[in-house]
Amino acid sequence: MSDLTALATTHLEAAHASPHGRSAELVLHDGVLRQSVIALTAGSELAEHNSPPAASIQVLTGRVRVTGVDGPEVAAGELTVLTHERHAVSALEDSVFLLTTVTSLNEDQLGHA
Repeated sequence: MSDLTALATTHLEAAHASPHGRSAELVLHDGVLRQSVIALTAGSELAEHNSPPAASIQVLTGRVRVTGVDGPEVAAGELTVLTHERHAVSALEDSVFLLTTVTSLNEDQLGHA
């Protein structure tokens, strides 16, 4: 079991100490399911990247913007599905989020909830 509040605090402190303004840790790995805690200092960004077959972002603290096609702004306490297009994530303020991804799906599973 992981204490997300403690992880958020630890990683935000590490992000402030990092020259890139970010810190991350894979906290759960179960088959194709992965969950990572990611901290970004205000103004920091995860550069544009391809999206996995399925992903969501839950902001634990702060506020981020997901760039790309119809990229939302997501605030603390909010959960959203990530775009299937290339995107980046920018911290509008010091932020920590839980990124949940599924790294492999067959064609029958894509697009079905």
